[in-house]
Amino acid sequence: MSLRARLNDLIEHRHFKSFILCVILFNAVILGVETSAPVMDRIGGLVHVLDKICLAIFVVELALKIFAQRRDFPKDGWNIFDFVIVAVALVPAAQGLSVLRALRILRVLRVVSVAPTLRRVVEGLINALPGMGSVFLLMGLVFYIGAVMATKLFAGAFPDWFGTLGRSLYSLFQIMTLESWSMGIVRPVMEVYPYAWMFFVPFILVTTFVVVNLVVGLVVNSMQDAHHVEADARTDNYRDEVLSRLDEIEKLLRKNKQSD
Repeated sequence: MSLRARLNDLIEHRHFKSFILCVILFNAVILGVETSAPVMDRIGGLVHVLDKICLAIFVVELALKIFAQRRDFPKDGWNIFDFVIVAVALVPAAQGLSVLRALRILRVLRVVSVAPTLRRVVEGLINALPGMGSVFLLMGLVFYIGAVMATKLFAGAFPDWFGTLGRSLYSLFQIMTLESWSMGIVRPVMEVYPYAWMFFVPFILVTTFVVVNLVVGLVVNSMQDAHHVEADARTDNYRDEVLSRLDEIEKLLRKNKQSD
């Protein structure tokens, strides 16, 4: 077996993946500790050293993957994801790039590429994006129509909430999230416009209980499809392995017969 094959087996081994997962979680704790001024005053040097060790482990892991997989490395989207996350952490945080120090927490997202269950969730979400585009277009039309109506109906008495199209869109978004929609917006509006509920109640029913549930349904269906694809792939691999073993057994039996 070649060196690349052995390294690839090492990278794909479950113990190696578990080790990387532990390093990711430990690094997440370290990055959280760095936000505590009292702790950093005491053991700041040790925390920085541990953070650099974690980053070095990530760099070594990526280097092993690139060496072992070569041209196959960029074909896997998760490899590109890991490469970008680690590359951002390697950029020096100079004066103009000090915001990159905060982006180091993105390394925690690497747990998504290591944990199979989280990968399935993300893949389901990505697969649902084409179908979600139509739902978002529908929601955009509903919001636009509602914002125009709200601006024409309530702008005179409530300019802060519905004075312009942009303010109406923001207010309707707050109402859709059900965050202080009744006592904060709708009831004050109803004190001036008693029949305003005839506009707000249908808007909430359409946006919150219909369109949002459509998005949830699309994501759930995509996750189920991704799970079925993964299960079928495991079944195919198991079948191929069984068939290969049967072929080996058949060859051994033929050899034994010929020797007899």
